[in-house]
Amino acid sequence: MSNPLKQVFNKDRTFRPKRKFEPGTQRFELHKKAQASLNAGLDLKLAVQLPHGEDLNDWVAVHVVDFFNRINLIYGTVSDSCTEQSCPVMSGGPKYEYRWQDDNRYRKPTALSAPKYMNLLMDWIEVQINNEGIFPTNVGTPFPKNFLQVVKKILSRLFRVFVHVYIHHFERIIQMGAEAHVNTCYKHFYYFVTEFNLIDTKELEPLKEMTSRMCH
Repeated sequence: MSNPLKQVFNKDRTFRPKRKFEPGTQRFELHKKAQASLNAGLDLKLAVQLPHGEDLNDWVAVHVVDFFNRINLIYGTVSDSCTEQSCPVMSGGPKYEYRWQDDNRYRKPTALSAPKYMNLLMDWIEVQINNEGIFPTNVGTPFPKNFLQVVKKILSRLFRVFVHVYIHHFERIIQMGAEAHVNTCYKHFYYFVTEFNLIDTKELEPLKEMTSRMCH
């Protein structure tokens, strides 16, 4: 990452503390393996493939936490220009509006401003990834049967952050000289979710044209 980007992404602009992996754990070793292949400039399509002999759930868990941290950072860099006034609706252009639904206050899909939606989204994901019953950290503790279902929901909601940032705040990313970093992060995310079939094709529609230019 170049110095201007370090300045952009190292400010304490993330909403949340970063979730880290405990050194010495299987997950930490996998995280290092994933990072090493990225840092070596390996083709992203190859970098996302499941390493020989590794468990799919472990590999997915490591990437979900990593994507959460990175996408958090990306949104943190534009959050000062994503306000109730500028983004009264959480959307990706005129065709796509995202409504929030959860098990607490918003039982029905509810239209919210983008900053409200983002806050709820990041809080919700943080609860999921810190829940030992869903993302166990102890070696030998099995993942729940519905693990990939939960992951699909997390990733499809994280994808919406990319949609909103690309369609409504990309000028800001360009002003900061951060577009190469954001594009690389997006490509990595896209190759990962398509490699393991973790997001429905219809969810990917809003960035379809951009993706076909960038990723094929």
